[in-house]
Amino acid sequence: MTQPATTDLAISVPTDLDSARAKLVYLYLAASGGATAEDLCDDLAVTKGTVLSITGTLRDRGHLERADGRFELA
Repeated sequence: MTQPATTDLAISVPTDLDSARAKLVYLYLAASGGATAEDLCDDLAVTKGTVLSITGTLRDRGHLERADGRFELA
């Protein structure tokens, strides 16, 4: 019998993130390697306004970069 593949991710969330949604976006991006705003809206069931607010905060704090329409961890 073959064992299912597992993925072990060791991700540390920055201590300056207080919002549960900001932590969720950060973890999502860490696990996925990056995403568009639309991906975040669809997969995390949050509004575009919320996504843009959170990603703006993450960018301001140096945790996130935006390139070619995608958000990626800095």
